[in-house]
Amino acid sequence: MSTVLKMADVSKSFGQAEIIRGINLEIEKGERHAIIGPNGAGKSTLFNLISGKYKVTSGTIDFNGQPIHNRRPFEINRLGLARSFQVTNIFPRMSVFENVRCGLLWATGHRYSFWQLVDRQKDVQERTKLILEQLNMSSRADVPAGLLSYADQRALEIGITMAGGGEVLLLDEPTAGMSHSETDYAVNLIRDITAGKTLLIVEHDMGVVFDLADRISVLVYGQIIATDTPEKIRKNAAVQEAYLGTEAH
Repeated sequence: MSTVLKMADVSKSFGQAEIIRGINLEIEKGERHAIIGPNGAGKSTLFNLISGKYKVTSGTIDFNGQPIHNRRPFEINRLGLARSFQVTNIFPRMSVFENVRCGLLWATGHRYSFWQLVDRQKDVQERTKLILEQLNMSSRADVPAGLLSYADQRALEIGITMAGGGEVLLLDEPTAGMSHSETDYAVNLIRDITAGKTLLIVEHDMGVVFDLADRISVLVYGQIIATDTPEKIRKNAAVQEAYLGTEAH
């Protein structure tokens, strides 16, 4: 396998507070990699560094061998790295169809234009329909996104992220706030739509993590204390002590 995302000695400080402390991590192409850790460990900060929302204080981040640290988020996105957020980020007054279509426009080479009607872009229309089928939302294509249930809004955001055409998908706590049945649906959806892609996920639900991930990295106080397969992470005494506790059993 080849490395698609590489972090070398990545650190991030806010004033005197060092949040990320010398992270070294390589994500292999096609793997599903989960990052777990207690609240305040720096998980979302790490995602913000990878996706360009924050600049690194020191260290490097490479995507397919190309440096992306400190580049602007839209530039990183266009290289093939797409991200969802911990807080649902959709257009509530637009239809489900229109939300997904927005995610597709740049990915298919279309740009904003006052004299072109997006409804006439057949390639975009067809790909939007295909994504809605994958999301099991074809019957709700015309429904305003703000009227969907919370779980369906989260699923829609995952679909929008996927619509961007990213080779690597970053999902930040995609099942947060979901019931058990909603979580099961989300896990199956994520497994299906990330087939053939690389997934980096931050998730608090250990059931989701151990179900989805090929490898897991444990982040504690801004440092990765272990990276391994789910089974070995489950049995790692240092991980149990630092984070998993009784959940590991």
